[in-house]
Amino acid sequence: MRVFQIVVVLLVLLGLNYYVFYRLWRMMPAILWGRVLLVASAVVVILSPFVAIFLGDHLPLALASLLHTVGTAWFIILLYLMLIFLLLDGVRLSRLIPVEKIMYESWLGFGAVLLLLVGLTTFGYLRYLDKERVALTVPIEKNMPQPLKIVAVSDLHLGYGIGNDELEQWVALINAEQPDIVLIAGDVIDHSVRTLYQQGLSASLKKLKSRYGVYAVLGNHEYIGNVQESIEFFRRSGITLLRDDSVLIDQRVSLVGRDDRMNKRRKSLELLTAPLDHAKPILLLDHQPYELDQAPKNGVDFQFSGHTHQGQIWPVSLLVDRLYEQAYGYLRKENSHIYVSSGLGIWGGKFRIGTRSEYVVITLRQR
Repeated sequence: MRVFQIVVVLLVLLGLNYYVFYRLWRMMPAILWGRVLLVASAVVVILSPFVAIFLGDHLPLALASLLHTVGTAWFIILLYLMLIFLLLDGVRLSRLIPVEKIMYESWLGFGAVLLLLVGLTTFGYLRYLDKERVALTVPIEKNMPQPLKIVAVSDLHLGYGIGNDELEQWVALINAEQPDIVLIAGDVIDHSVRTLYQQGLSASLKKLKSRYGVYAVLGNHEYIGNVQESIEFFRRSGITLLRDDSVLIDQRVSLVGRDDRMNKRRKSLELLTAPLDHAKPILLLDHQPYELDQAPKNGVDFQFSGHTHQGQIWPVSLLVDRLYEQAYGYLRKENSHIYVSSGLGIWGGKFRIGTRSEYVVITLRQR
């Protein structure tokens, strides 16, 4: 079944690429150098992500990073080109507006499409760089003499696309908050740990400072790569990894970390919370925001999740909203407070269109 799904996805991608490059071919004036450049570009952008994923560990780091950046950015550019050409084809077929002149051998049409793409991707890139600080106060019913300040992040996706320069900036943002604890809700690693060690990212993560420590859970991407290598990277980075385990913070707050859903044998939340002191606040880290009704049923006061990226770009965000009960933001379910983050990092092309990259500063206090 998995092979069938992969084949279907590849065929869909091939079909979309054919449609978009066919339309670009027809729109570009018939000049030899232009057509050669278009075909060469098609080969590079279509093959780049697959070469980076399957052969990246055997290539020089700079080349693997370049191929990853070009290839994954193309997925997003491909989506917007498809939407543009579907709109133009729809107008052409409806005969409402005579758009044929700019759709066939027209430098005006070709230039307008490229200019629109440049503007859109520039906006998306600048928006990605602008990290949003989300302040969240969580009043709970249980006894809590002193507030607990938490900085929570998810989906860093460190690797070929996001390297040490960006990570150092993120560490500085987190440390500036002087948190009591730092929580990381999975997908710290994008694909392979090889590039993380080559760039010295574990040393940068060790610079995270908090009163009671830095805690994380695995995400699906840690499993997509090599889960054992991922676990070792967390250890070397000075991060306490919770895999279906819990820890008592300052003798007053219980923190539960669930293994990712990729582990089909992970423990139930009921089993994880049963031995805890329910008179004390219970926090939950769970990468993927499924079965949110389990939090109130098992005495969880606050749950932090990620994974969704809020869709990352419009209109994917509209689809993601339909796939999850809570695809982004704050949700209250009975006495449980739940927050699903859009992520600090990003997967693939560094564009945020209709969404934001964020870190969440949480004040946990007694009501």
